Amino acid sequence: MRETCLKTVYELAQKDERIFFIGSDLGVGVLKEFKQNLPKRFFMEGVSEANIIGMAAGLAMDGQIVYINTIATFLTRRCFEQIAVDLCMHNVRVRLIASGGGLVYAPLGPTHLAIEDIAILRALPNMTIVAPADAVEMKRLIPATVDHPGPIYIRVAKGYDPVVTADTGPFTIGKAVRMREGDDALLLTTGVGLQVCLNAVDLLAKQGIRAGVLHLPTIKPLDVPAILAAIELVPVAISVEEHTLMGGLGSAIAESLCETDLLADRKFKRIGIPDVFPDKYGDQNGLMKRYGISAENVAAQVQGLLARRSMFAMRKAA
Repeated sequence: MRETCLKTVYELAQKDERIFFIGSDLGVGVLKEFKQNLPKRFFMEGVSEANIIGMAAGLAMDGQIVYINTIATFLTRRCFEQIAVDLCMHNVRVRLIASGGGLVYAPLGPTHLAIEDIAILRALPNMTIVAPADAVEMKRLIPATVDHPGPIYIRVAKGYDPVVTADTGPFTIGKAVRMREGDDALLLTTGVGLQVCLNAVDLLAKQGIRAGVLHLPTIKPLDVPAILAAIELVPVAISVEEHTLMGGLGSAIAESLCETDLLADRKFKRIGIPDVFPDKYGDQNGLMKRYGISAENVAAQVQGLLARRSMFAMRKAA
């Protein structure tokens, strides 16, 4: 996914002289062709992420469109003040390509796990947040970022993830994508959570449960009308994300639901990382399963919510 993202940035830069790239302590071979062919618009800085945000802001205020790439935790935790003041306050066109969103860097421990990045940046006015599910969706997304107003945070997964989306035309920032139809339950997700949800739907189908899937590649601005319209059709809904439950996609959905009367007759649950620093090492899939971000657990939670709702309805009728 990261390779596709950067390659697409380079392809766009060949046609658009406004596009610049700034990397932070990346490998010497990253965007080699960009460096060779467009050297005046390619910068590779050292371990000084906050300074890079300032550089990008200056270029953007001069009319350029700047793409930055480094590790997600360094962009969000280390550069929060610069992102808030230099990018969001001035609403400039800087695109933050964040490698290792979620639990990707599991072997490196909690210092490198970007499990609260969405929550951090959701709080900032003018910030757009996107999390493509695979390389195909990433390739469709990047052209849409060029002339989009204001800063954008692009959450990049591990790479070589299974392709679960389709090339269905231009990507629309801010729009949800219906991936599966079903009137028994609804799964709402973003990023690599889409893989989990689609597998969960297959497991539920074997139990005679028809679950729909609403993919939200744009987390901010959230497509609230599409979410409410989809939830209105089902008795239970579950959000699934590779992010802490504090302030992520599930929280954003819950905030929107609390301002409606839809929860009166429906069950809603969030699946994600609890309010902890992960204390185990391993791989991304292992940690996701540890925190219940798996097709098996999602399917089990749907079944549990449906059973609870059925029991509540029986008691109410009695």
